[in-house]
Amino acid sequence: MGQVVNNGVNVDALLAAREALKNTPAAGEFTWRASCKWLNGTHARSTIQGFRGLGEEQSHKSEFSFDTDHPQVFASEDNGATPVEVVLVGLASCLTAGVAAVAQNRGIQLRSVEARLEGKMNIAGILGADGDVRNGYDSIKVTFHVDADASKKDIEALVAQSQKRSAVFDIITNPTNVTVEVV
Repeated sequence: MGQVVNNGVNVDALLAAREALKNTPAAGEFTWRASCKWLNGTHARSTIQGFRGLGEEQSHKSEFSFDTDHPQVFASEDNGATPVEVVLVGLASCLTAGVAAVAQNRGIQLRSVEARLEGKMNIAGILGADGDVRNGYDSIKVTFHVDADASKKDIEALVAQSQKRSAVFDIITNPTNVTVEVV
């Protein structure tokens, strides 16, 4: 019998959920929600509480809030991370969670996982200084440092599988229909 691995991920529950969705695919339709209120200048606070999934309304254990702002070099107050930095946080968190889940499923004990992200962009686009410059990231680089009871090849496979199943990686790398309306 192999080594008992505990990376804190309940893989049995995840695999059971995957099997259950094969029988009731409509249960896999989720609607995630966030609200954002302007506070002052470029400072805003977003909150997350409820979502719809498994065919009914769901709720987190508590409401989560995130302050965003722009740094002082943009003549702002720097009361939070910039929204583009929050995107990096989402990607890093999703990929890192995936590494833990895949490692648990493959029987690989993790000692540490760290993802470092760099997003490169030219702000001339968002400032309206150059209409030919894209508003968003030109590139994002993710670098993982993983210490685990596994070979480099197995660790690379963990990261590759995490990337393959990452919702945030998919959102960032593929077009998503976004509708903006004023009511």
